Amino acid sequence: MKKIGFIGLGNMGLPMSANLLKAGYIVYGSDINEKAEDAFQKLGGKISTPVEELTGICEVIFTSLPSNKAAESVYFGKHGLIEQSSNKCILIDTSTISPELHQKIEKAIEENGGQFIAAPVSGGVVGAVNKTLTFMAGGSKTVFDQAFPVMEAMGENIFHISEKVDSGTITKLMNNLLIGYYTWGVAEALTLAEKSGLDLKQLFEVLNVSYGQSRIYERNYESFIAKDDYNPGFTLKLLIKDLQFAMELSEQQQVELPISKTLLANYQKADAKGYGDLDMSIVYKMIQEHNNTNKEEERLV
Repeated sequence: MKKIGFIGLGNMGLPMSANLLKAGYIVYGSDINEKAEDAFQKLGGKISTPVEELTGICEVIFTSLPSNKAAESVYFGKHGLIEQSSNKCILIDTSTISPELHQKIEKAIEENGGQFIAAPVSGGVVGAVNKTLTFMAGGSKTVFDQAFPVMEAMGENIFHISEKVDSGTITKLMNNLLIGYYTWGVAEALTLAEKSGLDLKQLFEVLNVSYGQSRIYERNYESFIAKDDYNPGFTLKLLIKDLQFAMELSEQQQVELPISKTLLANYQKADAKGYGDLDMSIVYKMIQEHNNTNKEEERLV
């Protein structure tokens, strides 16, 4: 039975590691949040094993981390994964971080004789819970093939993009750039529809079988807007992080993306207004409130 390590037991990491346990793997979990580790232990996972010991125990170690800073700490920190890496353990990062950092991690691990795959995931918390995630992997095809059965325990769409380690990362950034467009578009369209007297539930039923349909429309409307509940599945701040990475990539490739720049600026304004820790679908509420405020100001003039 394979022994798997999982570093980062947050909104995505906990259900992903839970599915590994359900698949019969022995899983060693680690997180800076003790409550996350306690929740993982209650599911049957093993905790309290120092990160520096995991590469000597596990055949595969996954990381699911929220930022470049967190990834740098886990991989490059004292007693980090790079320092302890070896060809006996495959390291797989499922985080959405910068392509440059994934290149840097791969180079350092290979210099140390280790094996690395960068495999960001898409599907959100629901996909992590339901084992329907999409993996977008970049790196050695040989290493990918070895790790494929383990990833299959957490997702249903497992893609090897190319041998270039950041190819999966770039694919994920394209995915999230489109998510940024869809989310803002849904928010503006539904605000206009409601102000025009349409029933949003009926509108969803119609557009969901029309060309206006999208999985983000379905997600944002059914799970958040219709319930008026914006507890985060994917926070606005995380979307902004990914859009910033996409814009950095556009600058490196000397590709002008004027509408994307404006879109990012709009999300950053939403964050500045205090919406950043809520689900990304909160922009619907923000646009509504903005229009209601303007209408009230016009009435008072």
